[in-house]
Amino acid sequence: MFWPITNDYADPFESLSGLQREMNRLFESANKDTFPSVNVYRKENEVLLTAELPGMQPADINVSVQGDTIQIEGERKKETPPDLKTWHRRERGSGKFLRAFRLPYDVDALKISAKYKNGVLYMSMPRAEASKPKKIAVAAE
Repeated sequence: MFWPITNDYADPFESLSGLQREMNRLFESANKDTFPSVNVYRKENEVLLTAELPGMQPADINVSVQGDTIQIEGERKKETPPDLKTWHRRERGSGKFLRAFRLPYDVDALKISAKYKNGVLYMSMPRAEASKPKKIAVAAE
């Protein structure tokens, strides 16, 4: 039996495309909960952190460190153009955020340096003296 080729048939791949779009939307919404995106890496005596905070002012970013834990919090302001009639696409979120991380060791809070440049927060956190490994001499008897 032959099926006539017309433009009136249902595309079998359309439902798969719809499923793929829905899965992408779910994964994108899951990633929005992890703002700001952060990289943390360590050297022998220093922890370095970068956090993407586009469109924010340094005064609106609060960072606190206690022992081996760092906390970054703030609020992204809602962006609404004055002559907006309707959104075509809106992916940039707004609202309060809070992220906390455990660092690989205690840091010296008095020696931390932080700068904000081009929407990225850069932090250098030196290791606290008390958390550095100490060599213990073993005496022979």
